[in-house]
Amino acid sequence: MNSKVVLITGGSSGIGKAVGIYLTEQGYKVYGTTRNKSKYPLFKDFPLLEMDVRNTATIAKAVSTLMEKEDTLDVLINNAGVGITGPMEETPQEEIIKAFATNFNGPLSVINEVLPIMRRQQHGLIINITSIAGYMGLPYRGIYSASKAALELVTESYRMETKPFGVKFTTLAPGDFATNIASGRYHTPVFENSPYKEKYQSTLESIDQDVDGGGDPRDVGRKIAKIIETKNPRPHYKVGSFIQKLSLTLKSVLPGLWFERLLERHSAN
Repeated sequence: MNSKVVLITGGSSGIGKAVGIYLTEQGYKVYGTTRNKSKYPLFKDFPLLEMDVRNTATIAKAVSTLMEKEDTLDVLINNAGVGITGPMEETPQEEIIKAFATNFNGPLSVINEVLPIMRRQQHGLIINITSIAGYMGLPYRGIYSASKAALELVTESYRMETKPFGVKFTTLAPGDFATNIASGRYHTPVFENSPYKEKYQSTLESIDQDVDGGGDPRDVGRKIAKIIETKNPRPHYKVGSFIQKLSLTLKSVLPGLWFERLLERHSAN
């Protein structure tokens, strides 16, 4: 049995819940977080702590509660995030700020809360869940792509800065998995007079189909378990379908204009 203590933000549903269940089955001592515990009175898969990654007071309280129950925190999985879609020109500024508050600023706040603990321990692993979308500027998903790309980059900075303290960092970028992410996604309305109307509407339908037909989120759990047990994790990992991972290879080898045309054709289908 593995007794490592794992904290997963956004653990009450979707990928976070699937990962938490899988790691619990493997013997890890898992705690998840959710913004509102009262919404999950029947949740029994693993303990839930109340935390809003946009609120530093709730982060501090949740981490303090965890440390009162355990004498260590071995792994933090920054999974909490929100989806956002819309033409760049028409996406409301306030929604952009909210998306970055959850997808970028939030993980940094949680990291900075647990780093003193891991530094005292002289060990710890932080896995930031990003997205394959963070490796390319997808049409009508630019803000989401940008927020995940930003998290990819700062992970590299944290990784080098904290190495002397025994703390390890990595990212895991999932592709499309069958979860309820669409239910919590903000999407800019399809305006009748918008010059983007037809292509944006088509993209929204395609996104929902991709999620509904996505892979088993337990695959993310399996990948994370392997990363946790890796002595020296790489800076970045990906998990998803062959086509999704192939897209990253194509971006690295194809001329920029060619890859751009591929993305445009895919988003138009």
